[in-house]
Amino acid sequence: MAKLGGELARHGPSMGGLARERQAGRKSRPMPRLTALDLPVPPPEAAAPAAARGQPQPALRFALRAGPSRIDGLGVFAEETIPARRKIGEMRGESISVREARRRAKGRARVHIVEVSETRAVDATDSPEPLRNINHSCGPNAVLRIRQGRVEFYALRDIAPGEEITCHYGDSHHEGRLTCRCGAPNCSGRL
Repeated sequence: MAKLGGELARHGPSMGGLARERQAGRKSRPMPRLTALDLPVPPPEAAAPAAARGQPQPALRFALRAGPSRIDGLGVFAEETIPARRKIGEMRGESISVREARRRAKGRARVHIVEVSETRAVDATDSPEPLRNINHSCGPNAVLRIRQGRVEFYALRDIAPGEEITCHYGDSHHEGRLTCRCGAPNCSGRL
């Protein structure tokens, strides 16, 4: 404990002003009181319903559809304008081990699996969500992010209705053996 003015200070060396006044025997100043404020309260039907804690959020934040793609097979297309930097949605599916994911990927023509950690993966093969059909592009308009074991997609720029949503796959099980067909000016040629 520190000595303050010859007395042993109980509150340590950084005593506040009110504590010093009390210690010196002076009356402390009254604390200001918060009075009621007259603020308009919206009627109950006008208030938006709050999302229940612990309840799953919808997989999609914007209207999307799966359809034929000029890149490959099916793609996912915006049905409404998606602003830049907004979450488009999540790719959901079965949570499996990476070992099982790699086993399942072998021999499949279409792979809808994303590794979310060194030990876990999400297999969206049986998912009804259109984001499982997102195609690769070397000049993407969306980015894939792994957050708390979830596969999320965010818009890199404004996406117009009818535009195909694409992301850069990064490292994939193709290991450079697959020809890239994205058609972007900066296309690397391989996946």
